[in-house]
Amino acid sequence: MRRTLFTFLTLLVLWVVVVQVNHALAGAHVYLFVGGLFVAYAALQLPLRGGLAAVLLAGLLCDASVPVPFGLHTLLFAAAYAVISNLRDHVPRDETVARVIVALLANLAMFLVFSFALIGRGPVPAAVWPRLIFDLICSQVFLALVAPWFFALQARTLVLARVERDTLA
Repeated sequence: MRRTLFTFLTLLVLWVVVVQVNHALAGAHVYLFVGGLFVAYAALQLPLRGGLAAVLLAGLLCDASVPVPFGLHTLLFAAAYAVISNLRDHVPRDETVARVIVALLANLAMFLVFSFALIGRGPVPAAVWPRLIFDLICSQVFLALVAPWFFALQARTLVLARVERDTLA
């Protein structure tokens, strides 16, 4: 239970950072989506139930703050969590580069599903794709830059909370 709580708290920190960055970028009409970052560490490192609980809570948090159908983030996060946790035995999960790649691939998949799910809401769906592609590129670059810091934050938080042992000592 403590592992779930502290993992969720790190996801809350990520959510605050992303919301603030998106607020700062709103004038430039850029939106960053980092859903893969919300899911990757929990799916690769945590036990199934605890990690899923943290990811579902983060999905609900994201749903509450964005004008999309409620539950869409939660559903996408749960699906990505299920896929990644099923594949985690085939991924070198202790390597930061592997974690970043998993987060990038999950982010790409969720961004595309999210876009296709909501594209019909606009008056001219085809006109939106150039902006979506630009947002995707910006999101992937931001994720790749922030992911090592965030994975270290998550690991260190669990060590400081005395939920996991320090692998550096």
